[in-house]
Amino acid sequence: MNQTYFKNYLDRQKAAYDAIPIDRVEHLINLIKQCWEDDRQLFAFGNGGSASNVSHFITDLGKSASDTMGKRFRCTSLNESVSWITALGNDYAYEDIYLRQLQNYARPGDLVLTLSVSGNSPNVVKAVQWANDNGLTTIALVGGKGGKLAEIAHESITIQDEHYGRVEDAQMTICHMLCYGFIEEGKKA
Repeated sequence: MNQTYFKNYLDRQKAAYDAIPIDRVEHLINLIKQCWEDDRQLFAFGNGGSASNVSHFITDLGKSASDTMGKRFRCTSLNESVSWITALGNDYAYEDIYLRQLQNYARPGDLVLTLSVSGNSPNVVKAVQWANDNGLTTIALVGGKGGKLAEIAHESITIQDEHYGRVEDAQMTICHMLCYGFIEEGKKA
């Protein structure tokens, strides 16, 4: 491994950032703002690194963005409760770990945001399909292959790369743009 590897890595990361469609990010922040104005719930979930990004996103939105907006965002990460997830995975199926939580909490008009590099994780796809069938608006941030999520989500942004690290970094950048749009622009966002 040498500096050429790192330079190439950064060049490809910059290309992934440059390909983020800013107009689509603006549309997503408008959807989230509408959810906030309507006092609806935002649910977010993902697997592995995407789950970590979801946790970070919900923390920034629920705490810092809420602090500047004068009204709290009603937002929840569905990948936080180990007892919930293991009970649902053990008693039903791992593919149901997000779907079953949505069945408990979600209402028509709520918003779902999911992150996935492959776009094909069965538990995520199944939950998004259920959300579509039950009147929620669904958003997917996916990697270059798009997968099933890019087909079925109401709104999606595809990061034009298939490298898990670069896609996850670009997805987190979008999540930061969404949160900091509220944190730094407040109610103008």
